[in-house]
Order: sequence, then C-alpha cells, then structure tokens
Amino acid sequence: MAIFKTKSSLWSEVTETKVKVGIKDRAISFIFEPLIPIYVVPNHITVFRFVSIPFVTFLLFYEYYATGFMLFAVSAFSDALDGAIARTRGQVTDWGKLFDPLADKLLIGVAGFILVSRFLSPFIIAMVISIEILLILNAYYRKKFRGEVVEARGVGKIKMVCQSFGVGLLGIYAISQIPILLFASSLFLYISIVLALISLFIYRSI
Repeated sequence: MAIFKTKSSLWSEVTETKVKVGIKDRAISFIFEPLIPIYVVPNHITVFRFVSIPFVTFLLFYEYYATGFMLFAVSAFSDALDGAIARTRGQVTDWGKLFDPLADKLLIGVAGFILVSRFLSPFIIAMVISIEILLILNAYYRKKFRGEVVEARGVGKIKMVCQSFGVGLLGIYAISQIPILLFASSLFLYISIVLALISLFIYRSI
C-alpha cells in the first residue's frame, strides 16, 4: 500500500489516496524497473505509446506486418508497464488516469481498424470503435463538467486485454496465416464488445 502526496500540475499531481500494489505490478516492476532510469516517470511511457501509434499505423497499413506487430506488442506491453511502475513508485497522477486509457484506445483502435477490417469483418471493428468513442466522450464530459477523473475499472482492464489479444492474434495471423487465429481473434473481440457495453452502461467507466 502506498499513500501519495499532492503536487502542483495535472501531469505531476499525484493522487492522494491508497493504492493497492498487486502481485502483477510487483513482478513487472521487479523485472523491468531496474532498466528504467529514475527520471523516466510512468507518464513518459504513456507518451511513448502515443508517439508509437503513427508508426504502428504506417507499418500495418503498408503490410510490414512483422515489424508492425513487434512495435504494437511493445507499445501494448507499455500499458502494463506504466501502470505497474506508477503504483510501485507512488507516481499515480490524474494525467495518467485520463490519458493512459486514451492511449490504449487509440493504439487498439488504429491497429484494430486496419487488421480487423482487412482480415475479419468491418462490423466488429465498427462496434469496438463506436463503443470506445462513447467511453471517451463520457470520460471527457465527466472531467470537464463534473471535475471527475474516470479511471479504468477491472471490467475495463479485462476488456482492454481482450482487445489487445484479439488484435495481436490478427497480427500473428497476418504473418503466419494460421486459420485458427482468426477464430480466436474474433472470440476475444466479441468478448471485449460485451465487456465494453458493461463498462459503458453499468459501471460508466473506461
């Protein structure tokens, strides 16, 4: 458990609350934190994810699937990394709460739009993106007009994992052409749609 002190800006303002550091966070931090300089804060990792999106888009669109998938995988993993580092270092900020899930949605949305529309059905990715847009608008509205920072809940995190697996499996399919990966990918994506609807209408979280 860690209690965070308050600083001055949205970027660096640390949430003044108790945050549970789970086994997954400790494991990720134990392995990777020694490789990350102390001056690199979790928000920098989130910014990296934003910066990687145009490159992932270019590589996948022009069918450099192997390179595009590797960059997508690294960028997707950075989602787990920045959260784990933030919680173990005591650097959870309102900026991170707001923009970390936004970076995830953009990464998954762009990669998913290219791969799902190319190898599965445009309907699937249309559903995923439409619901994600509603979730983003909900978070923006609550932040702007109510002053609430909408955090990702457990359902939202599982949804994002399913989306990542779904898109990631399509990336592997694009490289390997193994048919079963199409079924597995569509299964993960349909599960993510159900979880996204639960997030939107029940928990109203991201």
